[in-house]
Amino acid sequence: QVQLRESGGGLVQAGGSLRLSCAASEGTFRNHAMGWFRQAPGKEREYVAAISIRGDRRYYGDFAKGRFTISRDNAENTLYLRMNRLIVEDTAVYWCAAHWEDSVHDVPPSSAFDLWGQGTQVTVSS
Repeated sequence: QVQLRESGGGLVQAGGSLRLSCAASEGTFRNHAMGWFRQAPGKEREYVAAISIRGDRRYYGDFAKGRFTISRDNAENTLYLRMNRLIVEDTAVYWCAAHWEDSVHDVPPSSAFDLWGQGTQVTVSS
């Protein structure tokens, strides 16, 4: 079973950038579609972005389009989320998640993700 560990969170000023990383524990990373989720205090969890095994298809939440970029390195078993032009409303705990996929091209719906990391805090100050 893949184990996931996020890193790269922290405190950043509005307008700044962060890159989150998610390291997977073993080689089956390349059999999993991957995603990022977030949850701010008092709010529901949001589906931020996702990427197929092959990396050829991506999903972005509306708030992420044009600012966030999801990518993966299957050789390094690592998932990334580059976040630019951060705003205060991006403050949240961010989790990476994984879902075993038979298709290398599919991006699963948010409800399909069943493996989760511990989360990393992102705080954007005004």
